[in-house]
Amino acid sequence: MRAVAYKTPQPISAETSLIDVELPMPEAKGHDLLVEIKAVSVNPVDVKVRAHSAPPADELKVLGWDAAGVVKAVGADVTLFRPGDEVFYSGVISRPGSNAEFHLVDERIVGTKPKSLDFAAAAALPLTSITAYEALFDRLKVQDAVSGAGRSILIIGGAGGVGSITIQIARALTDLTVIATASRPETQDWVKELGAHHVVDHSRPIAPQVAALGIGAPGFIFSTTNSDSHIDDIVEAIAPQGRFALIDDPKALDIMPFKRKAVSVHWELMFTRPLYGTPDMIEQHKLLNRVSELVDAGKIRTTLSEIVGPINAANLKTAHAMVESGRMKGKAVLAGF
Repeated sequence: MRAVAYKTPQPISAETSLIDVELPMPEAKGHDLLVEIKAVSVNPVDVKVRAHSAPPADELKVLGWDAAGVVKAVGADVTLFRPGDEVFYSGVISRPGSNAEFHLVDERIVGTKPKSLDFAAAAALPLTSITAYEALFDRLKVQDAVSGAGRSILIIGGAGGVGSITIQIARALTDLTVIATASRPETQDWVKELGAHHVVDHSRPIAPQVAALGIGAPGFIFSTTNSDSHIDDIVEAIAPQGRFALIDDPKALDIMPFKRKAVSVHWELMFTRPLYGTPDMIEQHKLLNRVSELVDAGKIRTTLSEIVGPINAANLKTAHAMVESGRMKGKAVLAGF
């Protein structure tokens, strides 16, 4: 089968940073589905792994986690899907990725593809939807109010892939006032279109802008990028006893200033459940089905912003460079081989 892989971590500009390869066809066993890949999207995790994670000597590493496709075969223990089903999912970082014609994935982290979306539009959603959903309801527990705080959430990096879907899920499933950050006119328009009640500019001090809204200190803050550079503003802006979640990888993050406000700090990583095979791993199957229902009901829209082209090394290099630029709006997708 055709696939895209790499042998050595390199800058994306290097000729062999990603290469087209032929690999053996995988076989579905146990709880695995064998999925024929129709579309994939690129996330910051793809870029980070490609740049820093070396496969064993003389081996190839296939990236790609977001995917949409058709189930071709199932393992003996599969009960949730059957061949012919259209699915979308995000896989797990410890297994070969979805940048291949066929891919193995555990059924318990797979959802039914929204009927109203094509494969490209659906492929933009899984990883960011799982991240947003878990951050909101499992980490921040936004369903439980913070005493005395404004019934609001501040989303830092609102125009990125995670921010774009977090805005929508918060609007669709909660009564929170959504404040999103964006610094350029086009990204500010984007987050407004997605449903943000208020937009503040993260290229300027964030806390004074939030205070100027006059809606009270937010009980919840979710940072998707550059958390270390915004930490002083986050400490200032958040309500006492508030909850703060983040997903990025700061080189250093001093959380001691949160002590005075008794703020809880939560890291979200959507790979944790499948990586450790937690007893509640099937929650990702359930939440993806919930997202699919919300899409088909017209309450959430895809965050696809650009289809780069078919799935091959050249187009994946282009998409990686787009993500590395730090100026992405929504998600970049590749469709077909």
